[in-house]
Amino acid sequence: MVSGKLPAARRPADARPADARSLAWFVQRLPGVIALSLLAACSSTTPRSSENVCALFDERPRWYRSAQAAEREWGLPVHIAMAFVDRESSYVARARPSRNRLLGIVPWRRPSSAYGYAQATDAAWQDYRNATGRLARRRNFADAVDFIGWYNHRSARALGIDKTDAYHLYLAYHEGPGGYRSGNWRRDARVQGYARKVQNRAARYKAQLAQCESDLGGSFWRRLF
Repeated sequence: MVSGKLPAARRPADARPADARSLAWFVQRLPGVIALSLLAACSSTTPRSSENVCALFDERPRWYRSAQAAEREWGLPVHIAMAFVDRESSYVARARPSRNRLLGIVPWRRPSSAYGYAQATDAAWQDYRNATGRLARRRNFADAVDFIGWYNHRSARALGIDKTDAYHLYLAYHEGPGGYRSGNWRRDARVQGYARKVQNRAARYKAQLAQCESDLGGSFWRRLF
């Protein structure tokens, strides 16, 4: 009977001491480790600038593909979706509303459960997950931009808002379907101001994308991150 073990005095020609094998294993996998580390860093940090969407997508090519995928699924233009993210969270993955202050001093409860890139509330996010079946996370950009597409698709159908109308889409996003229908926003200059900022940002992003969209993509490493 032949044992499955090699005699103690022998080893295959390519066998090496344990520390050498460990070093070789690490070196072979180093590119993947670096890639995953860079991906994690890119996912958790805020872009250097949000003023130019071309520069933003050049820095985060995966975000461009995610916004494109949301547009294909829900019909919301990329420039409008990105204007929503800019307004809601300034591209901060774990953004939350500031806490209220008790007696103007002590940090107290947050005014809502809004969280993540899209500032979706717990209830709205659960509706989205139930409707789409996605095991989505609000701090994940692809999930957040898909949520924005889904929500605005719903608003467009229920409220008759054109998907290119960033101003009224944002009013419905901020106020909810019932709040939009009530028309209370017509008497709220603050909310109208938010919607105008989204409208203006979307227009700027649209003009910028017209100059660079054909060039987005690039090398393997840029497509990866």
